[in-house]
Amino acid sequence: MTHAESCAERMSTRWRDAMGRALYGPGGFFVSGSGPADHFRTSVHASPAFAGALLRLVKQVDAALGHPERLDVVDVGAGRGELLRTLAALAAASDDTAGFAASGGAVGSDPSGGAGGAVAAASLGPPSGGVADREPLVRRLRLTAVELAPRPDDLPAEIAWSDEIPGRITGLLVATEWLDNVPLDVAVHTGGSWRYLLVDPLTGEESVGGQVSPADAEWLATWWPVPGAERDSPSDLDSALLTSVTDSRSSTGSGFRAARPAEGSSLTARSRPGCPETSHSDHGIGARAEIGRTRDEAWAEAVRKVDRGLALAVDYGHLRENRPVDGTLTGYRGGRQVPPVPDGSCDVTAHVAIDSVASAGERVARCAYALGPQREGLRALGADGGRPPLSLAASDPAGYVRALAAASAVAELTDPAGLGGHWWLRQPVGTDPVPFMAR
Repeated sequence: MTHAESCAERMSTRWRDAMGRALYGPGGFFVSGSGPADHFRTSVHASPAFAGALLRLVKQVDAALGHPERLDVVDVGAGRGELLRTLAALAAASDDTAGFAASGGAVGSDPSGGAGGAVAAASLGPPSGGVADREPLVRRLRLTAVELAPRPDDLPAEIAWSDEIPGRITGLLVATEWLDNVPLDVAVHTGGSWRYLLVDPLTGEESVGGQVSPADAEWLATWWPVPGAERDSPSDLDSALLTSVTDSRSSTGSGFRAARPAEGSSLTARSRPGCPETSHSDHGIGARAEIGRTRDEAWAEAVRKVDRGLALAVDYGHLRENRPVDGTLTGYRGGRQVPPVPDGSCDVTAHVAIDSVASAGERVARCAYALGPQREGLRALGADGGRPPLSLAASDPAGYVRALAAASAVAELTDPAGLGGHWWLRQPVGTDPVPFMAR
């Protein structure tokens, strides 16, 4: 081994370790700076219609749980609290606010430090079921943002801030584009076996490391079969995907990559050929795989924190029958897709093996789950993106413009080529799963 090769070997590390330091270490991408909203666009940032739909889901959870004395809403991977801020604002703007405020409805922080303070001086409307003496939902609602970054100075006091998921959750746990940033290892298939890919954190240069561990080899055998191996029921979608991957490969040997919609860009759910890639030498290696075992473990632990209610994961992902041949690892900085160099200067993300994650959550909850695209989930909650009737333009021009703007915002959330391509994984815990199935 030459001196240069020896230095490169010492500098390189497995992707899981490099991602962990780059995203969550001292000065890491998610714990410093202004936050993710300046670098990429999620459903939370796109429109308050997303929070409005989740507010309706919160009401469904409340009803399914029999209107408990405390109803938690826990946002995992909360950024700077954007979702819960909007959720609280929408609650405050709803009907019956005046009546609640007149009754002295502001509620302080929970002294136990568990699920946080209640949303103050707002009501979500009259209680369902016509029970006059039931406490309004707003008096029972507890909002908690879970994030490793410091608490924002301007975060409303009624939103609790924690660096770990609280236990004994009764209500809704939501993770919007959290799992795709859980660090994971990357492997390549070469010489008849899977081997870890190593990366230089300063340059993004990759090299081939040792064979994967038995646990990772088992995960790969179960959830990420070697491309070209016989499958039980190959589909037309598989063939189309493999064709698109082959056609998009560049001269460096890199290929298919994820494309989280970036703020101010035209990127949608999949990148165009020629997008920025990780710099790596031609090792004569085969397909890449992103080992999702860490995501499975993270989701299982999150579901384990729910006593009763619903855990909802919203993320870009793929299924076993159409795993991307070259993986989905990519980076984002300043609203643009960039090579995923794990030096702390950019987001490093990869799509989620969502069926594997779902299986892990089901084993914990011991309850059926629902898995489907975001567009179906939002439509089931009343956000369909339909255009208002033209007759409204004549009778109420201002109302028509408002309705058209609202429809446009929802259309972005339900576009299958963009944010509508997110998967929604609903995992009920300790309650009847039927109310949470999209329909």
